Amino acid sequence: MQRLYRKRIVLGVGGGIAAYKSAELIRRLREQGAEVQVVMTQGGQEFITPLTLQALSGNPVHLELLDPAAEAAMGHIELAKWADLVLIAPATADLMARLAQGLANDLLTTLVLATDAPVALAPAMNQAMWRDPATQANAQTLSSRGFQLFGPAAGSQACGDVGLGRMLEANELTQAAADCFQRRSLTGRRVLITAGPTQENIDPVRYITNHSSGKMGFALAEAAAEAGAEVILISGPVHLPTPDRVKRVNVTSARDMLAACEAAMPCDLLIAAAAVADYRPEVIANQKMKKDPNSDDGLLLRLVRNPDILASLAGRSDRPFSVGFAAETEHLLDYAARKLKDKNLDLIVANDVANPNIGFNSEENACSVIDRELLETRFAQTSKGKIARQLVAFIADRLAVRPPELTDPN
Repeated sequence: MQRLYRKRIVLGVGGGIAAYKSAELIRRLREQGAEVQVVMTQGGQEFITPLTLQALSGNPVHLELLDPAAEAAMGHIELAKWADLVLIAPATADLMARLAQGLANDLLTTLVLATDAPVALAPAMNQAMWRDPATQANAQTLSSRGFQLFGPAAGSQACGDVGLGRMLEANELTQAAADCFQRRSLTGRRVLITAGPTQENIDPVRYITNHSSGKMGFALAEAAAEAGAEVILISGPVHLPTPDRVKRVNVTSARDMLAACEAAMPCDLLIAAAAVADYRPEVIANQKMKKDPNSDDGLLLRLVRNPDILASLAGRSDRPFSVGFAAETEHLLDYAARKLKDKNLDLIVANDVANPNIGFNSEENACSVIDRELLETRFAQTSKGKIARQLVAFIADRLAVRPPELTDPN
C-alpha cells in the first residue's frame, strides 16, 4: 500500500459512536507512511478525546473554526491546501446533510468547501437513518459532486439493529484511501539530489565559485517529490525557495557537500546536478588579503583538488542508482561519455552551457541522456520544470535498485 507513503490526509471525525474506530484508522494510515491531521466536530469530541487522536497522529487536533491563534494565519485555508485527501470517518447523517447543502458552519465543513483535494466519506449511522430518503438524496447529491463514499457496511449496530449503516473497519478504509491515489514512479524511493554551486574560500571576504543558479537541481527535486519520492536536496549557496515536501540541507564548500551527502546515505537514487568546484585554495587566509600598494605584482594562489563527490558516492558498496550531469562548452557528448565511465555512473545528463538559452541562470534547458551502452536520448528545449519531470520519468523507468522500503514517518 505504498500509494499512501508521504500522502497528507486530513481525517474528519464526526459525532457518532463509530468515532472510536478513528483511533485505529489513524494508526493504520501512519503505518503506511501517511501524514495525518485530525479535524473533529463538536459531536466527535463527545465520543473520543482530542488528546487520544493527537497522540496517535503526532499532530495537534484542529477543533474550532474561529480559533484566534490558528486563524491569524488563515489556518483552515492552509489545512485545506495541505491535504492530498480529506477523509471523513465517521460521516454522520447530520454531517452529510450539511455537506450536501454546502454549509460552512464549523471547521470541518468549511475546510471541505475550501479544499481542492478529493473528499471521501465513510457513512456511519443507524440503518433506518441510512435508508431514509433524505439521507439517500444527500448521498446521491454528494456523489454527483465528486465525493467518494466508502461504505457503509451491513451488520449489527450499537443500538441493536442489524442492516446497512456500519462504518467500514480501519483496514478497509485504509485500503480505500490508498485506492484514491495512483502509484507514482518513485513512490517509496529515497532520492538524494545535489544542486547549485559550491564556494571555496580564499579569505573571509573572497571565494571561488561558478555561475550555477541551482534551478535545474531544484526543479528535479520538485519533480521527484511529485513522483512520490522522499527527497533530500543538498544545495550550495542559492536564493531559491525549497520545493514542497523536500528536505533541504544547505552547504557551502565541496567538502561540506560531500559530508552532507554521506550523512544522507543510503539512498535508492542519486542525482548529482550540483556544479561542484574542482579546486580550492590550498591555504585559506585568516584575514582579508590586502594588495601591496607598492607593487604591481599579481596574486598567486595555489589550488588543490577537491574530493570527487559523485565518484565517491557511486563507488560505495551500497551505491545508489547514480545519475551525473556534464555541463560542457565543447565536445559535449564525448566528455559526457568519458565522465559516465570514469565515475561509474548509470546515466549522465549532458548539457551545453555554452548556449546562453539553456546555460547557467537560464529558465529553459535542453539535454541528452547517455546510458552505460552509450545510447543517447535527447530532450528538446523547454522549461527546466518540464525537463525535470521528463528526466525523472526517464530515470524512474531505468531505476535498477533493490525494492524500496518504507521509512518510519517519525
